[in-house]
Amino acid sequence: MTRFLVRRFAQALIVIVGVILITFFLARLIPGGEAKAVLGAKSTTAGINRFNRLNGLDQPLYVQFWQYIEGIFAHLNLGYSYKYNQGVRQVIGERLPKTLTLVGASVLIALVIAIPLGILQVVRRNKPIDYVVTGGSFFFYAMPDFLFGTLLIIWFAFDLHWFPVSPPSDASAWAVFTDPRAFVLPVVTLAATTIASFSRYMRSSMMDAMAEDYIRTARAKGAGNHRVLYGHALRNALIPLLTLLGLSLPAIVSGALIVETVFNYPGMGLLTVQSAFNDDIPTVLGTTLVITVATVIGSLLADILYAVADPRIRLGGE
Repeated sequence: MTRFLVRRFAQALIVIVGVILITFFLARLIPGGEAKAVLGAKSTTAGINRFNRLNGLDQPLYVQFWQYIEGIFAHLNLGYSYKYNQGVRQVIGERLPKTLTLVGASVLIALVIAIPLGILQVVRRNKPIDYVVTGGSFFFYAMPDFLFGTLLIIWFAFDLHWFPVSPPSDASAWAVFTDPRAFVLPVVTLAATTIASFSRYMRSSMMDAMAEDYIRTARAKGAGNHRVLYGHALRNALIPLLTLLGLSLPAIVSGALIVETVFNYPGMGLLTVQSAFNDDIPTVLGTTLVITVATVIGSLLADILYAVADPRIRLGGE
């Protein structure tokens, strides 16, 4: 177990360092450099040189990279946003909790709905309800987030006036508990595709579990259907779902970027899009790095949960 966790932590650290390296060089590959993007098309050579000198961009590349690494690990310095006139860390700190609320709520809802749906499909296999849920899963899995979100806005915000389009821009992450109606549409939009994916995987995992020898052994010993289904098959079918959860986090976070843009939700995704349109390069790179680190940490937690749930890994297996 210890070797497993050490190996996963080392892999996560390598991925994070690799992303830092990529973001560093991406900023240097911008035509005209960061100075051109900040100062605009009318910038002069003297102004660009002065900007580079003040920000250390005139130093050798290895010196710049070392300062970049040192700033991140020693001071959590992600750069300075010239649009917001404050540090990127402060800008992200205001938006990150809201994105975590959106992603966390959507994943929790997806698990609460997808697991019973998968079990229901196994219990009613090849029955009308199985076909209906399968068809609905394929429909929502193929539905683009931006289209589904737009339809929800038209139906439930504009036509029926049941929900607001999005929370106010100054709403805190805890507003989901004080004004949950404002979070319904973006959370449902992000959760829909996740539910479709998880329910299909849960159905497949349960069917594989029900075909195992230990299920036949349990039935031979007189265990009832409820005991076999929930006491044996479900526990083992949930283990692969933990892996799927970790692997799905990048897609869920990417979906959050689209959903936040559609609903004008004041999170990290909307911040990234707005910063890209405004040529706020430090903020774009900062949000990219933070989202990547959050995804790596989520995958690492999924690996840890997998190790806790599967005794073969706790005993030193793979």
